[in-house]
Amino acid sequence: MSDALVATKLLPPLLRHDRVPRPRLAGPLARASDAALTVVSAPAGFGKTSLVATWVADSGHASAWVSLDERDRQPAAFWSYVLSALERAVAGSAAAALTLWQSGRAPVERVLGGVVNELSVHDGDVVLVLDDYHLADGPDVAAGMSFLVDHLPPQLHLVISTRADPGLPLPRLRARGELVEIRAAELRFDLDEVAAYFNDLNGLGLPDEAVVALEARTEGWVAALQLAALSLRDRTDASAFVAEFTGDDRYVVDYLVEEVLDRQPEPVRRFLLDTSILRRLTAPLCDAVQDGTDRQPVETNGTKRAGGSRAMLDLLDRRNLFLIPLDDNRRWYRYHHLFADVLHAHLTLERPEEIAELHRRASRWYADNGDVEEAVRHALSAGDTDTAADLVEHALPELRRQRREQLLRRWADEIPGQALRNRPVLAIGLVGGLMASNDFDDVERRLEQVEDMLAGPPSELVTADPAALARVPAETEMYRAALSLVRGDPVATIARAERAAAAAPEGDDLTRASTAALRGLASWASGDIVAAHTAYLGATAALTREGYIADALGSTLAIADMELALGRLHDADRTLQDGLKLADRHRPDGGSPMRGTSDMLVAQARAAWHRDDLAAAADLLRRADDLGESAGLPQNPYRWRVAMARLRAAQRDWATALELLDEAERVYVGDFSPPVHPIHASRARVLIARGDLTGALEWARRYNVHDDDDLTYLREYEHVTLARLMLAQHRVTDSPVELQNATALLDRLLAAAEAGNRAGTVIEVEVLRAAAHHTAGDNQAGRRALEHAVDLAEPQGWTRFLIDAAPALADLVSGLAAQRPGSEYLHALLTSSRETPSPSNTAAPPAPEPAPTPQPLLDPLSDRELDVLRLLGSDLDGPAIAREMIVSLNTVRTHTKRIYTKLGVNNRRAAVSRAHQLGLLARTRRR
Repeated sequence: MSDALVATKLLPPLLRHDRVPRPRLAGPLARASDAALTVVSAPAGFGKTSLVATWVADSGHASAWVSLDERDRQPAAFWSYVLSALERAVAGSAAAALTLWQSGRAPVERVLGGVVNELSVHDGDVVLVLDDYHLADGPDVAAGMSFLVDHLPPQLHLVISTRADPGLPLPRLRARGELVEIRAAELRFDLDEVAAYFNDLNGLGLPDEAVVALEARTEGWVAALQLAALSLRDRTDASAFVAEFTGDDRYVVDYLVEEVLDRQPEPVRRFLLDTSILRRLTAPLCDAVQDGTDRQPVETNGTKRAGGSRAMLDLLDRRNLFLIPLDDNRRWYRYHHLFADVLHAHLTLERPEEIAELHRRASRWYADNGDVEEAVRHALSAGDTDTAADLVEHALPELRRQRREQLLRRWADEIPGQALRNRPVLAIGLVGGLMASNDFDDVERRLEQVEDMLAGPPSELVTADPAALARVPAETEMYRAALSLVRGDPVATIARAERAAAAAPEGDDLTRASTAALRGLASWASGDIVAAHTAYLGATAALTREGYIADALGSTLAIADMELALGRLHDADRTLQDGLKLADRHRPDGGSPMRGTSDMLVAQARAAWHRDDLAAAADLLRRADDLGESAGLPQNPYRWRVAMARLRAAQRDWATALELLDEAERVYVGDFSPPVHPIHASRARVLIARGDLTGALEWARRYNVHDDDDLTYLREYEHVTLARLMLAQHRVTDSPVELQNATALLDRLLAAAEAGNRAGTVIEVEVLRAAAHHTAGDNQAGRRALEHAVDLAEPQGWTRFLIDAAPALADLVSGLAAQRPGSEYLHALLTSSRETPSPSNTAAPPAPEPAPTPQPLLDPLSDRELDVLRLLGSDLDGPAIAREMIVSLNTVRTHTKRIYTKLGVNNRRAAVSRAHQLGLLARTRRR
């Protein structure tokens, strides 16, 4: 879980042993086990949370709990908590989605789609509880919630506890019978429950008429009954109290709370009011807030208790004074929300002049204990914007290292503009948070304000760090360069980045690294990879020196990508090895892998694929997956799936490759790097390879890829894909025009790639040109193209492009091998050409995949289950099967359970025997 999340918000409240049984609610709660959505809606104090927590504890279902508050009205916080809760409940269900969401670069629908897909294969029901949903409900959260409700898998049951109906399509769900509603009418205590509460649990011995009166006057409102019981404990004349107990809900609460507060010793009363400003309570924090308060021993029922917040919290907990423990050790608590509201209202009424100082003390405690987020919140609540600004400014470097862009983004809204008027360091830091969150709308205005500050008298500027102030002019220019990059103006990007680098003071490696990266990005997008590579080398070195290791690893990935584009496969291997060593040297706490380690392994798998070392690629991808999402950068989930799709396609497992690419698109997270290998074009290549030219033609139409387009590096991969498609079409139509157009496009692509020194593209294009000329009968031109490809590929170990084409170019390869008899490289190609079926992107159409024979089962096995079934018939154990399939052991177990159920067996041996009887093993796809 991210450090930014409060773990205790993901814990359901501890159940008290002294609660009233409510069997009459068993019916509605039983329906909740089958419903998509359950809404428990009632005013404050009706026992919604307790009811839901009891049901969840008794249901036996896996449960994810989120206690919401006002901060969660922002989608960033709301969905981070929801995804973290689901991951806690079902390991592996939301880890990838959480990483994707926290990157800030994906719509919520794409994030939730991944979670829905993961939970749809989970065995057993899962309950997601959103408690106090009204505090977070709003238009910013509603879109994602509506999507989730519309796409809930059967296994997931959503329970919402709220004071007001949520902004969801309740009428539609109600009409479909997919909604269970539990409202105040059901939640109110009836006479029997009121009697049980007062007399059985609290031992008050109230006569029947008093119980009837209290039930009528409270209308079974649980909070009012609880407050009444507290007030009645020390009364000798219960009947008089009941007779005086009148009023509507609001006045009843005010009256009863006053009764409770008035009956507390003054130290207890003051403690309650002072600490009402806190969202969570722990003894040291409460001591700090009550700094200077006389800590006299507290006398209760004749017993003196030592002063201090620890003793006070223990006392309140024992007396059930609306104090809710948040952990099993009872170190952290919170007040019941209703009680906290009333306490704060009384504090405002009685001692309004002290509230700001209480918040200041809380802010100082949080700052001293390293929780800058809460420290800033209390400083702002105190109206102390200068302290809040100082706290944020001091925290900026570490927050950047931790990649807490979302927190900076939030503060950009919360810190008033007046506090920024003379604080350029803080102002530019908040601009960085906006930029990193892809929120560019207000950046231009904020940059102008920073420039206005710098143009004024230096004596009026305020900063906690003079060295940071000296960096602001360069940072301002740097962010203008980034804006130019976003707007698609590489010339302006480079010019502004150079000005930023020139303005950076001595020793400002971070700004120089950022400007170098921006220059590199602009050069990269323009196709000048040599310049981009040089710039990125400098950026990575500077980021490493400054301790921004995760960013340095991200830059290392870019360098390796560039080296592959330049045809330098060996250099890419060395770069990635160096990246892994860097990550290993900076393991946090000396244990868990550095963020970015997984990305290095995925990139190495791509290099292994180019060398046609599929076993190494599979092992690297398994190792990357085993590290978990925390070891990956935000882009890793989609990169892993693309790499695995390449591997599956190389194994001619087209269906799985397409599934993986579809998943990759759903979890895609972009960054500032140019998207030179778009997933949609990779998908088109798989369609071409499997012979689905109709689907590939639809891709070209949808993405407007034409053979007469102006060629740019940004779309080079798409146009090479189009050339593959055109060659495949020619084999179907035998149209000479199609072949001529494909050859003309390849000639143009070759010229562009050679001009840009992109040897990786040259190799691929020359292989396709060799195939095109060979098909046209021009063997001399085909041989020249093949020789050029081999001359570039052999020294670096590039193999995959030629392996794919070797069957169609067997004659040309054989002739070239005869000219170079000592070439092991060409010998391997010849061997491959004899063993590998001819793919559709070279010369001959592929053999059509056989249509699967219908399975003799009512519930047929999926392709994935057939794969597992085949491996169950081998000598491999469960972990070995997981490694073979490159999935987790839990996934193998899930598939195995489903296989047993569908085959009507209960062990592995019986499953294999039954499969042979039904002829199912003959239907498994070859890997």
